[in-house]
Amino acid sequence: MSIFPNNSKRMMEQWIQRMKEGLRDMYYIWSKEMKQTVLDEGVLIFFILVPLFYPLLYSWIYSDQVVREVPVAVVDMSHSNTSREIIRMYDATPDAKVLCHAASMTEAKQLMEDQFVQGILYFPADFESRIVRGDQATLGVYADMSIMLYYKAVYMPATSVVGEYNSRLQRASSGSMTARDEEISVRPLDFDEVPIFNTTGGYGDFIIPAILLLILHQTLLLGIGLSAGTARENNRYRDLVPVSRHYNGMFRIVLGKALCYLMIYAVMGAYVTLAVPKLFGYVQLVAWRPLLALMLPFLLATIFFGMMVSCVVRYRENVLLLVVFISVPLLFLSGVSWPLSNMPGAWQGVADLFPSTFGIRGFVRLNTMGATLADIRPEYRALWIQTVLYFFGTCAVYRYQIIQARRHAVERMEVIRQKAIEAKNRKKD
Repeated sequence: MSIFPNNSKRMMEQWIQRMKEGLRDMYYIWSKEMKQTVLDEGVLIFFILVPLFYPLLYSWIYSDQVVREVPVAVVDMSHSNTSREIIRMYDATPDAKVLCHAASMTEAKQLMEDQFVQGILYFPADFESRIVRGDQATLGVYADMSIMLYYKAVYMPATSVVGEYNSRLQRASSGSMTARDEEISVRPLDFDEVPIFNTTGGYGDFIIPAILLLILHQTLLLGIGLSAGTARENNRYRDLVPVSRHYNGMFRIVLGKALCYLMIYAVMGAYVTLAVPKLFGYVQLVAWRPLLALMLPFLLATIFFGMMVSCVVRYRENVLLLVVFISVPLLFLSGVSWPLSNMPGAWQGVADLFPSTFGIRGFVRLNTMGATLADIRPEYRALWIQTVLYFFGTCAVYRYQIIQARRHAVERMEVIRQKAIEAKNRKKD
């Protein structure tokens, strides 16, 4: 009679028993980490309170979407009907507002230096006379370039008004017989301007999706780092690993802790990516299925990345300094505010190390551009690769910590045993 069936059955039973023990240990570690998260005020703030209120603050700041009624000073040296007509047309635009008339450019520049106005319109003395003679006249437009939104609000209405006034002059001098002839002579090549993605032209629709994903990324790193810093300061692993059998195995520790973070941020992620944009009326073209498919590897990659990096954090305060320092660079490295084609290769390599880079790119395309999961396949694939790499990196680091903890435990037990022997010998003497 063969013994292999019995051996196979025994091996299967042992494997099932190990699986049950592993699941019980994961549940124990998950419950301990969840309890630690609730009891630790710092971790609770970054896991719950900051994701709840920080997106609302940013969304409220950018809720106006565009800058309106930017104050502009006018220097009209022409004092003509033409200049006054153009000033009226310019003031009627929603973006700019003629706040005052200056007597000279020197006075207007002083108003701009004092931040009383954000732009200047300058009409030279021969402005109307050159138009009447059929020469080319010049309208000077000066804008505050320190904030690009001011520049756009000052410059774009000026080009629009000048273009409209040029059309009037062309119609008057064309000698056309019909309105259609005038239209063709003024605009022989017609075009329609159709915004494809950011249809509102709003700054909030442009920047808020990236900020929302970065908030999730940074608060998750902060919470994990603070938790690890607390454990290191309290020597939690040195005490628990030798004593509790539930901490016997790196996979159980990593998966148990990661499950705690994933459950919390599954709720926070849904709130930040779905509820916040809807609450403030931002563009939202994403469907829930591709969003779920993107958020799962994004959160897992961020969790394992945070757990791996947190092992080098010795004190809780260091986490705040590190994460706050890299927040703004990560926004630039994501390619939202600066084209990737113009970014140096070395910095692109640095950007590829962070899950926020691919998470922001994928979410912006899903949410603002109406992309499908197939359209963001490179970002989706990169996030899963990061998940696998950072998972095994975290396991390696935690294995090292377990070995070190056991070594310290053995050393402490040996010291205690030596002291007991010395005390016993002294009693005998």
